[in-house]
Amino acid sequence: MNPLLTISALVRSQILTFRTHKSPEFLDITKEVERVVEECGVREGIALVFSCHTTAAIRINENEPLLLRDMEEFLKRLAPRELYYRHNDFGIRTHNMTPEECPNAHAHLQHLLLGASEAVPIRDGRLALGRWQRIFLVELDRPREREVLVQVVGCA
Repeated sequence: MNPLLTISALVRSQILTFRTHKSPEFLDITKEVERVVEECGVREGIALVFSCHTTAAIRINENEPLLLRDMEEFLKRLAPRELYYRHNDFGIRTHNMTPEECPNAHAHLQHLLLGASEAVPIRDGRLALGRWQRIFLVELDRPREREVLVQVVGCA
């Protein structure tokens, strides 16, 4: 019998909530993701870290203060808040409008380039991140509460 067929996989999901303070902001959430992985008991597998928003991204990068400032400025140059965007023109826009709607097309465009998730290998019960790698929730719109889904798949 193939021993791989007898291993049962574990799947655990947890929503983490974070409060952001500015835009753009790179919020290091590595410790919280590590805690979820540790609590679920998976020894080998994958941790999927997923933003539940279209204006907040998940990225892996280095947590170095000057680099973080450079990345913030880079995002501002890619899709400046001040430009005209049809999404922000509430005189013509009719879809997905809410009472608290704000002009945030720049955040959606930045998110398009960054993405909603990262998949991180788990080895020996720990995230297999490189020496300088950290997991960031990237706020692109405005300060508020954000939800991140961490889904761990693997075997104990």
